[in-house]
Amino acid sequence: MNFEPFATGSSLFHRADGRVKLITALFLSVVISLLHHWQVALFALGFGVGMVLVAHLSLRHVVRRLLMVNIFIALLWVTLPFAGEPTLFLGPLPVNADGLALALLISLKSNAIMLVMLALIATSSIAVLGQSMQALHVPEKFCLLLLYSYRYIFVLFQEFSRLQRAAVLRGFVADTSLHTYRTYGNLFGMTLVRGWGRARRVQQAMELRGFHGRYVCLNDPLLQRGDLVLLFIGISWGLVLLVLEFSGGMM
Repeated sequence: MNFEPFATGSSLFHRADGRVKLITALFLSVVISLLHHWQVALFALGFGVGMVLVAHLSLRHVVRRLLMVNIFIALLWVTLPFAGEPTLFLGPLPVNADGLALALLISLKSNAIMLVMLALIATSSIAVLGQSMQALHVPEKFCLLLLYSYRYIFVLFQEFSRLQRAAVLRGFVADTSLHTYRTYGNLFGMTLVRGWGRARRVQQAMELRGFHGRYVCLNDPLLQRGDLVLLFIGISWGLVLLVLEFSGGMM
């Protein structure tokens, strides 16, 4: 299991400070979500593609994640164009022009935000994101929840795999019977029970080492000139999108 396929690299975004990337990603995401003209949203999508290219991300992994997002967006294309009174015909199909335009706008904005997040957020490890969130005064409990959930989700997965292998060695074969559902229910239940026990032991071990509920950073990175340039470019681009939006699109 690898949830950080983009975290390693030497691009501009990989070297940038996590705090700057979080602020820039949040600002651009909010701006893109407020767009109402598909031309401006398409412009934002092009900028997102450029960011991914600058980050030197694996296109195969990027496309895979975009496909996961667009599976849900495809449901909008099935419903929105056919909701309301039909105003035009696409071949034999009567569709609503407003619903079609809305589905297009949502698709453009969703993919643009996803590309921005991949270029800015996915190029940092979870540890760096947690440290950056704490530096930005995000509630410490939320930072700890993020960090330790990511750390121990692998432990839970290993525990579940161990129980599943034990069941297979005892002759268990999964099918659609009630016995299979009961067995998987027991597997999930035992995973939670063992996970609770492991969590108690980890908590006791951390308290013995002086943990008092605060994430201690071993290094305190300083903002570099490139970080400020990235922040300036991100905010400037967001402001350009807002100007284009309020000026009626790129008409």
